[in-house]
Amino acid sequence: MAILVSPLQELGRREEGGGYLHEPRLETMGHAMTRAVRSAAMSEAVDALARRHLLRADRQEDLCFALWHPSTGQTRTTALVERLILPREGERNVHGNASFESHYFTRALSEAAEAGAGLALMHSHPGGLAWQGMSPDDINTEQGHAAAVYGATKFPFVGFTVASDGAWSARFWERTAPRQYARQDCTTVRVVGEKLRSTFMEALAPVPRGTDAQIRTISAWGRKKQADLARLRVGIVGAGSVGAFIAEGMARTGIEDVTVVDFDRIEAKNLDRLLYAKRSNVGVLKAEALAGHLGECATAARFNALPVVAAVYEDAGFRAALDCNVLFSCVDRPWGRHVLNLIAYAHLIPVIDGGISVRTNRQEELAAADWRAHTVTVGHQCMQCIGQYDAGLVQLEREGYLDDPTYIQGLDKGHPLKARENVFAFSMSCASLQTLQMLAMVLDPLGRSNPGQQLYHFVGSFMEPSQHGKCSPECLFADIVALGDHCGFEVTGAPPANRDHVPEKLPERVPSPSLFQRISRAAKRLFIG
Repeated sequence: MAILVSPLQELGRREEGGGYLHEPRLETMGHAMTRAVRSAAMSEAVDALARRHLLRADRQEDLCFALWHPSTGQTRTTALVERLILPREGERNVHGNASFESHYFTRALSEAAEAGAGLALMHSHPGGLAWQGMSPDDINTEQGHAAAVYGATKFPFVGFTVASDGAWSARFWERTAPRQYARQDCTTVRVVGEKLRSTFMEALAPVPRGTDAQIRTISAWGRKKQADLARLRVGIVGAGSVGAFIAEGMARTGIEDVTVVDFDRIEAKNLDRLLYAKRSNVGVLKAEALAGHLGECATAARFNALPVVAAVYEDAGFRAALDCNVLFSCVDRPWGRHVLNLIAYAHLIPVIDGGISVRTNRQEELAAADWRAHTVTVGHQCMQCIGQYDAGLVQLEREGYLDDPTYIQGLDKGHPLKARENVFAFSMSCASLQTLQMLAMVLDPLGRSNPGQQLYHFVGSFMEPSQHGKCSPECLFADIVALGDHCGFEVTGAPPANRDHVPEKLPERVPSPSLFQRISRAAKRLFIG
């Protein structure tokens, strides 16, 4: 029988109001941290069920097991909780603290092995607030079962603790040598659904120091919300006109880590819309140019912009996206959107998608200009069901047809793949809608975290009523929620052979003559003839 005990007396101190404050430090964790990052995530539905079971009305501790699947990014591995394995009668004991019988553990381990999943143990600290430490009994219980879990599943045993305020903390028990397992704490645990709720281990993700440049921003929603927002790793997939506005918005708002994923180079035709583009950097990789630009306008005391020169459907771009807490979809091709759609559900990373459509009439006059924004995540309608991409075109793009001028020329005049019209102002407005979708999801202002699907019409200047659609019953994405690497779909691949080209650099612009030069030339013409 394993016993879990609250570590409140060991790691916390009681305030006069009866709550507990925990101040974990790296030196108290009892293990050596590695450079690899660990995190955990679950849907709102799993979170709600777990809290109903674990946070008892009688304020006693409780426990349960759960199945998890890995989400493997470039530098971060996330444990995605798929479902709970709740105890049956006689399988666990509640006596102030909580304990489980060996046959409950055996049943849970068997279910994990049969599902090809990892096993997690969840328990509650009813008197705790925020991120929780561990008592010696907690450590002995989890570490003592790590070998059996790894032997049966080939995955680390993962421990979760939920505090009375609903804050989660988590850790992996990593195999370091035969019969030796070390604890590696997660940096963050996120709960994904109508809103994005994150808990951070402050020893690994310290509260950012506010700067003078952020005074107005922090005054809008407070230091706690700013701290939660700033510590999210935000991914910008597509460094085009919309992505550039969003990326700069994130840097100026105080986000500490921004990842820019794009394979393309700046072209002369981008100069009318691309915020960071100049004549001098035509031909430069967009991801690198935008990342460099962000460093000049970021307001965070510690800021990192990571350029990833790849498409999100290439392995490097895909893995970089899995390291993020939230993604902005700023791509206009079906393959990229298909990949991001899968990430939103299988890997529990919310995706803020948007798009612009411009149409002209036969007289080449503006007839319509529309742009939309929506959040794609668990419980929301997916991009494919919204109609943001045609699944039939994904394979055509993989085979290179969408980069074949002959194929594109053969499409109907009004086909979306032929549309190239856009304007700087339209991109700015679309980027604003996407940014506001993300802020609403994280800040949850007055409990209003979901603006719904928004569609604005420039011609007529009106916003349609927000929609809150659901996926069709045949949609496959609802069946892969939280399955991560085990979702069964291979969406990455090599880029089409005809995709990449290097644009020619623009000739340097001859500077206009100065006033002195113009006077000198006029004098020469007057006296010399």
